Amino acid sequence: MTYCIVKRIEAPERSDTLLCSFLVEPVSPVISHRCVSSEVCFSRCKDQSACFKMRPVSLKRPVLALAVIGVFFYAGTFLKSGYEHMDTKTDTPRMSRSSSDLEASINNLYKVIRAFEQKQDVMQKMLEEGNSRARKSAEVELPPVKKQPEQKEQPKEQIQEVKEAPIEKKSHKVFPDSALFKDWGENLSEDDQKEAQGLFQSYGYNVFLSDRLPLDRALPDTRDPRCVNKRYPKDLPNLGVVLIYLNEALSIIKRALRSILDRTPQNLLKEIILVDDNSSNENLKGDLDLYVKSLEQQNPSLRIIRVRHNEQRGLAYARASGWRAATADVVAILDAHIEVHDMWAEPLLTQIKADRTVVVSPVFDRVNFDDLKVIQYLPAAHAFDWALWCMYEGFTPEYYKLNDSSLPGKSPSVMGILVADRKFLGEIGVLDEGMKVYGGENVELGIRVWTCGGSIEVVPCSKIAHIERYHKPYLPDLSPAMKRNALRVAEIWMDEYKHNINLAWNLPFENHGIDIGDITERKKLRERLNCKPFKWYLENVYPKLDPWDNLLAYGGMKNLDADMCLDQGPVPGHTPIAYNCYYYGPQFTYYRANGELYIGGIKSHKYNDNRCLTDIGSKEPEPGLFNCKEAMQKGMGIYWEFSQGKEMKNRQTKRCLEITKGKLVIQECSGQRWEIQNIIKAF
Repeated sequence: MTYCIVKRIEAPERSDTLLCSFLVEPVSPVISHRCVSSEVCFSRCKDQSACFKMRPVSLKRPVLALAVIGVFFYAGTFLKSGYEHMDTKTDTPRMSRSSSDLEASINNLYKVIRAFEQKQDVMQKMLEEGNSRARKSAEVELPPVKKQPEQKEQPKEQIQEVKEAPIEKKSHKVFPDSALFKDWGENLSEDDQKEAQGLFQSYGYNVFLSDRLPLDRALPDTRDPRCVNKRYPKDLPNLGVVLIYLNEALSIIKRALRSILDRTPQNLLKEIILVDDNSSNENLKGDLDLYVKSLEQQNPSLRIIRVRHNEQRGLAYARASGWRAATADVVAILDAHIEVHDMWAEPLLTQIKADRTVVVSPVFDRVNFDDLKVIQYLPAAHAFDWALWCMYEGFTPEYYKLNDSSLPGKSPSVMGILVADRKFLGEIGVLDEGMKVYGGENVELGIRVWTCGGSIEVVPCSKIAHIERYHKPYLPDLSPAMKRNALRVAEIWMDEYKHNINLAWNLPFENHGIDIGDITERKKLRERLNCKPFKWYLENVYPKLDPWDNLLAYGGMKNLDADMCLDQGPVPGHTPIAYNCYYYGPQFTYYRANGELYIGGIKSHKYNDNRCLTDIGSKEPEPGLFNCKEAMQKGMGIYWEFSQGKEMKNRQTKRCLEITKGKLVIQECSGQRWEIQNIIKAF
């Protein structure tokens, strides 16, 4: 049989919460349960699940007090009865027997009390341990945030209770191989882990945590200290902010909006344009609409415009949609998974006020995809390789001679987030809306701005925190879209260097079979703007990019006699091998006019070294694969005489690269023939 003892307590969730203690006979410990009403508690308790957030009921003192009263009452009754018997009849044996009965009864009562007391000890220990487990399972790992003014100090009794709670073991990891839980989430319950992992798979960042962070959380000031003392003109142009999103988490968009409103001066912020590239998430419709309406009520002078695509059009088109909806002097085109820092807008607007043809970008601090902490990034130029993938690299040497990292620096491109004079951006063609899905549109803009009369700057005193996704929401593999967009950029803007894109993607120069769309209008735009040639861009804007102008051939290198291909072999390692031909990355080779032969890839930038095929010398039969500069310093032979369908002979040692019994060797020439996949120039 199960009985309930009820005590009314104070709890943060409900002021009328009842604590029920189920005494389960004969040996089960007492279980504490939070009840909505006393009716549940006084019924027979079928559900004995524990809810360990309340303090245990202390029953020892009342029970002991009742027991003592009972003993005295029993003893008094006995003595009265004994005296009555003595008055009527003196009966010594009976007196002795009654005394023995009393002693036995008291002993039995004492045993009952001790047993109940021990059971209460077990109950209290169980409740304290359960209380600790509940607290730990409810913990969510949060980065430091600004303390909210409405929070009250925790009562001293609760603080003491936390200190006394026993230390629990960490929760079992349900997804030990998930990137989300590598450095985060140790204290989550299994149910919370499952929820967090499901959201992470959908969004590529920690939505579970984002939903629990304040929308106005504080950000660390990561600017150069010299930025704090800078002063900006008061008559700056007004600003329209465009936020692009596709199936973004609702709390992420809300936090972006909140940061823009809180950290942009009202006299500068004219409008916010939300561009939805056909999201399917329901909460980005009704729930977001309600939030936007609340912001409009709080900010009646601010324009908030919603743009929704009826089909997914890609980043370039979405950004152009936002530009078309804008009316402000300056337009800032941002991702929606950002938070702006204090004083982010004024440094950017100051640069544009001084020169309307400059396109500027803030410095992005990284927001980790797992714990959402902000990691400082130092100012750097926005660059790219020949596949048009984005990357960071240093500013020019002249910039660093100024010894002031708070100053704007010239950049060959933008990462995608940009701020520009709205009319000037329109004059030079906004963005190429023929770009599909994702990638390449930022490089296209950078080349067009520089060659058609403008410039690009990164402004260190403007900071934006940007979430670095673990994966993108557009496609599981972005390479096909990126490859197609890169070929489109090359055909419009790169003149005689356009085939470097084919080289980077290992595509044939002709008939690559990829549809890049209609480029007629973009070519006409280039002519109308009288833009400079791409060679000028390489020489004056981006001289760090290797022009690859002396490449003669590329692709797989096959030995026609052994029917095997040259392969870079194990990495790390310095020994190339012969292997069955499959014409993929480790078998990509590049032959230059100076005789260098690279295996396994070619670097896009002059400051990076390639891996040269070498004849190590000293009668060593195995070839080597070393960084070209290192090989030259060690006196290795890195230059090769080669003609299509002929032998491969080292210029320095006069020995040949051959395959004997399936093994790649350097030996006296026997006339073995080699053939490379793609010829660029006759040699």
